[in-house]
Amino acid sequence: MSLSSAERAALGTIAPEAMLARVMAWAPVNSGSRNLEGLERMAALLAEAFAPLGAVQLCPAAPATQMLPSGEVVPLAHGRNLHLVVRPQAPTRVLLTGHYDTVFGADHPFQDVRWLQPGVLNGPGVADMKGGIAVMLAALEALEASPMAQNLGYEVVLNADEEVSSPGSAPLLADCAARVDAGLTFEPALPDGTLAGDRPGSGNLAIHLAGRAAHAGREPEKGRNAIVAAADLALRLAALAAPDLKVNVARIDGGGPNNIVPDTAVVRVNMRPATRAAEARALAALEDAMAAIAAAHEVGVHRHGSFARPPKPLDPNQLRLFALVQDAGADLDLAIAWKPAGGVCDGNNLAATGLAVVDTMGVRGGAIHSAEEYLLVESLGERARLAALTLMRIARDGFRRRAD
Repeated sequence: MSLSSAERAALGTIAPEAMLARVMAWAPVNSGSRNLEGLERMAALLAEAFAPLGAVQLCPAAPATQMLPSGEVVPLAHGRNLHLVVRPQAPTRVLLTGHYDTVFGADHPFQDVRWLQPGVLNGPGVADMKGGIAVMLAALEALEASPMAQNLGYEVVLNADEEVSSPGSAPLLADCAARVDAGLTFEPALPDGTLAGDRPGSGNLAIHLAGRAAHAGREPEKGRNAIVAAADLALRLAALAAPDLKVNVARIDGGGPNNIVPDTAVVRVNMRPATRAAEARALAALEDAMAAIAAAHEVGVHRHGSFARPPKPLDPNQLRLFALVQDAGADLDLAIAWKPAGGVCDGNNLAATGLAVVDTMGVRGGAIHSAEEYLLVESLGERARLAALTLMRIARDGFRRRAD
């Protein structure tokens, strides 16, 4: 299938130079997930950029909590989430999502953009995913320039906490996903353009061990060593790793002076199950390990956190939308392929609602989550055209939430 004259005209409105200017203006604005002030500045810039499409709302984050090293659970604030709704009565509706937080805090040395070489831009979030947001916006602007736009409604969510598992935006994402027919998320593709297919789930868990302090020399037998209990738990959790379950014991908080038996510790662990069955097995094994530790070390044990990202298998429902993107790519002389990914994103959450979602519609780039992060600048226009054509094809042909 070739491009129609209307499609060509709409795609011709995409201006890569303007997209690059947006990325270069946005990337130096620090929007680390915990930098609430910086997130507000970034949200204001994005609200202004998306305002020509419709009325942008800034939605407060849902309540969330964190476990301190002491074991106390306290509130944890997150930035506001942008929400835009256009043509809600259209026969077909799509949800487009992206995140404007990054992993780089206000005190991180990586704060500005620079050219690594012609066409390769280095900077915080240039690929993950302020570049992706620029692609999304350009694609929507092209859609609005086409006669097919009136057949397609859409919602946009730009969240402020994706890099920390979206605790403050998950309810908004689920609510939007329940009323649309398809989803596009603008995480970066691989440098060669390959998309993410299957994704594992992810759970971030904190387990508090409450022991008993005692003098380490005079009467250590009266103490209950929380650090030793935590170390035992860490080893038991690491042993749960399997082909369908990755386990990373990331940190143990606790301890104190050498002459005091430590009475508190927190084990922090990330688990990535490939399937729902592996997730259930991991949770059951975690509970068993906690009970065994409590009995063996005579400590109190309690858990904070959950599996915030369900596994995302590439099932037939997902493949329908991948095929549509692949066909659009073929008409743009882009070879679109996909493969399993070890990372997780909001695409996991959207797919868990039954929504078909392609979650790597953003730029081509690499070295994300490091100071070497880069954007292949030629992919700005390329991926905007791919997303715009995908949207126009959905508008033209429709897309049911579930195949018959």
